[in-house]
Amino acid sequence: MNEGMLSVDQALEVLLAGARPVGDVEEVPTLHASQRVLARAQHSAMDVPPMDNSAMDGYAVRVADLGNGDTRMRVSQRIPAGTVGAALEPGTAARIFTGAAVPLGADAIVMQEHCAADGDHVSVKHKPQRGEWIRHAGMDVKRDAEILGAGMKLRPQDIGLAASVGIKTLPVHRKVRLALFFTGDELVMPGDPLPPGRIYNSNRFTLNGLAQVYGCEIRDYGIVPDDLAATRTVLRHAAAENDVIVTSGGVSVGDEDHVKPAVEAEGELLMWRIAMKPGRPLAFGRVGGAAFIGLPGNPVSSFITFLVFVRPFLLRTQGVAEVAPRSIGLRAGFDWLKPDSRREFLRVKLNASGGLDLYPTQDSAVLTSTSWADGLVDNPANHAIRTGDEVRFLPFAELYR
Repeated sequence: MNEGMLSVDQALEVLLAGARPVGDVEEVPTLHASQRVLARAQHSAMDVPPMDNSAMDGYAVRVADLGNGDTRMRVSQRIPAGTVGAALEPGTAARIFTGAAVPLGADAIVMQEHCAADGDHVSVKHKPQRGEWIRHAGMDVKRDAEILGAGMKLRPQDIGLAASVGIKTLPVHRKVRLALFFTGDELVMPGDPLPPGRIYNSNRFTLNGLAQVYGCEIRDYGIVPDDLAATRTVLRHAAAENDVIVTSGGVSVGDEDHVKPAVEAEGELLMWRIAMKPGRPLAFGRVGGAAFIGLPGNPVSSFITFLVFVRPFLLRTQGVAEVAPRSIGLRAGFDWLKPDSRREFLRVKLNASGGLDLYPTQDSAVLTSTSWADGLVDNPANHAIRTGDEVRFLPFAELYR
């Protein structure tokens, strides 16, 4: 039944082998580097913290100066964060605040809850261990340590880590230039009148939104008429300006499906049909210097094939090293007793018991299912599912990273 079709894994192998990471690297301020892809590994030029500092508001002491009960001591100095105190006088305590440098000679901090202040003296009611409540220099990061690896997509905490070692700018890959266009004389933009037999172009909005999630520089060429010459013209124009071209519709074998022959005329088609549901018609090739991925026109098929194929291709083109989404094994709260001979991606939602509910219809035209769902069940071909079975769940939150 699936003769002549590539499996999903085979198709991914072909796609990723054809991904050419953008070679251009630019330095951007660390403050604005979140969601960009790091081009070179980063190392720390310093220890973090750079000095021993207090983890608590309290008193810096020498443990040897303290008895086993209350010890009354003179407070010889006050050390706020951002200042460096003098060496600690023997037999005295230093009032110290969280983050402040531990004075020379002190070997522990007693938190203020274990002390009673009395003018310029303090009663210390706890004998600490040496090193108690002290964050030692280099405890977080050692000088020359690698803190961020090349090929990672930077998250907010990653740019915070870079800032913590004083890195002002970061080398990142240029954003991928992504062309989008949509075929179909039946398509109408929201806000325009909807004549009989026409539909609103939801795919334009879905795919633009996905392209934004993956940090692309988007060029949207709009709706292209169902005409071979017009399709070839837009393809040539898009190939000259972009790294990747993604289309929706026109990749099947109908009389009005012109994308596939247009790609074959302007470039080369490397693969076509995939044994997956939804999303059998999917094309990959090259036009000029740009990669081409043609998605099916059905809204759910377009959405899911973008996540399964375009997402990893864009990430690899951006220079991301690890592109496979992480899955979670969860319990099915449904029966799926008539599986397809193709690998299926089922729309599901997390339920209150920690399992998964199935959207009532898995038709590829029902876009409501994608908005309702929390993710997809990646179901092998010919694999029946019964309530209680463990399934492979791909959360949208994971697919959107």
